Amino acid sequence: MAALPNPPKPTLSAIYAAYEAERGDGFRDHLGASLIGKSCERALWYDFRWATLQQFSGRILRLFETGNLEEARLVRNLRMTGATVLEVDPETGRQWRVEAHGGHFGGSLDAVAIGLREAPKTWHVVEFKTHSAKSFRDLGAKGVAVSKPQHWAQMQIYMHLTGLDRALYVAVCKDTDALHVERVHADRAAAERLLDRARRVIEAKRPPSRISEDPTWWECRFCDHRAVCHDGAAAESNCRTCLHSTALEGGWHCGRLDRMLDGAAQRAGCGKHLFVPDLVPGEVVDAGEDHVVYRMPDGTQWVNDARGGAPC
Repeated sequence: MAALPNPPKPTLSAIYAAYEAERGDGFRDHLGASLIGKSCERALWYDFRWATLQQFSGRILRLFETGNLEEARLVRNLRMTGATVLEVDPETGRQWRVEAHGGHFGGSLDAVAIGLREAPKTWHVVEFKTHSAKSFRDLGAKGVAVSKPQHWAQMQIYMHLTGLDRALYVAVCKDTDALHVERVHADRAAAERLLDRARRVIEAKRPPSRISEDPTWWECRFCDHRAVCHDGAAAESNCRTCLHSTALEGGWHCGRLDRMLDGAAQRAGCGKHLFVPDLVPGEVVDAGEDHVVYRMPDGTQWVNDARGGAPC
């Protein structure tokens, strides 16, 4: 006898659907400090250029929200120890924020704190993270720099751009509610290297080299951009994947229309869009002002044709 299908769960489905509807496209206007520690610069370039639309289920989006909600509790926990914790800048009333490279790189701090038991007179950048049980055990055994180098790099950028010398990493295990608290010292040389890396990614007209040419390499297998990078999938069509666009001080510029582009315009694109050639899995065999002809791997030709397209 065939198994009966699971009964519909309209309320549960509606909750998850609401999270998905609120998510939007998920594209960041800037290259985030939380990402700069990624091992692959090509992946960072794809992030910055909006090459791949990330699709998360409602359940996963709710899980992300759980991590954000945990932050208020962790702030309260630190205050219980007598520490002074500031989640927002008193001068602006907004979350602490740092920027570099014309506003194209930056991030938002979870908090800053002083009066910590380990160093009462020292201001600290504070970073909160949630972990699975497996990740939490690894963190406890190795420390954040080894276990979570991306988190460590994020704190190095925050310390460097705020001028602070210490950070406090507070992690919670989602399975057991256990806490891991670790102080991190500033490494100015590492922060400068990370800033240089961000600049390279932002200024690059073409994607950097892959971390591996083998699509089965473990970092490639779990990368959000695997389909575009290794499998020949189409990149998203928007101003950032267009060869006419350039990241300039304070924003994005369209060379075709000779004007600056706000976020809405970048997302919408226009009829004159021509892909950065490296985003097309083919060989350029002809090109003009408004078209590029590619020979695809199967021998066919594809024309990225903007000759009849209307500018935005």
